[in-house]
Amino acid sequence: VGCDRSKNLVDICGEKNFQAFVCDALSVPIRSGSCDACISIAVIHHFSTAERRLATIRELARLLRPGGTALIYVWAMEQEYKNQKSKYLKEKNDSEDKEEEIDTGTAQRPLSDQTPDSSSQDAACSDRLLNDSKDEGGDAKPVADCRLPVHTNRTSFHSQDLLVPWHLKGGTKKKGESGDTVSFLAGSKESQELSPVFHRYYHVFCEGELEAACRSLDCVRVQKSYYDQGNWCVVLEKL
Repeated sequence: VGCDRSKNLVDICGEKNFQAFVCDALSVPIRSGSCDACISIAVIHHFSTAERRLATIRELARLLRPGGTALIYVWAMEQEYKNQKSKYLKEKNDSEDKEEEIDTGTAQRPLSDQTPDSSSQDAACSDRLLNDSKDEGGDAKPVADCRLPVHTNRTSFHSQDLLVPWHLKGGTKKKGESGDTVSFLAGSKESQELSPVFHRYYHVFCEGELEAACRSLDCVRVQKSYYDQGNWCVVLEKL
């Protein structure tokens, strides 16, 4: 049984006769102790605080029966490890203007689903205004002006907390249009200018960070911790 935050992705699973439902990783509507195994691939690094990332691991552990196991993959800060470049760095596109469609098959290629975006080359950072506090008069006011760096795709990371550009393939298909028309539009200069760019938050994990978070929970035991093609990975056992 699969679950995802995206209704569109879950709908695709339904079309393929797979069992899937929409939910939040912090609150999965499955009975405690009912799963033999769980996997979390390319999810936890999208939570913006250490507390939320730990809560996600705790929720994953809640689903497991005693003796059940979980596999977690998160993006690694270290994209060069033991003098070896990750697949993410090796796949840097030679053509700066070539567009790639977003790959949703993260189970096959964990965390390699980011698409090259030449516009990010010139983007130094993105403003994030925090408006969650109010003054005594009740009017909202910013408490901080934080600047998150925008990552340049297929390059090494220089910050643990960053925004990754998702440059959508252009030429949204309309009724009556052929696939060839869409493909032509996707490669045109006009479509590149009109294609939306979304910036998605990531917290990339340093060596030992994911394992330390897992070891802080009394309900699980770390069976294995390893590095795999630009990802930090942990196998947990429910106690």
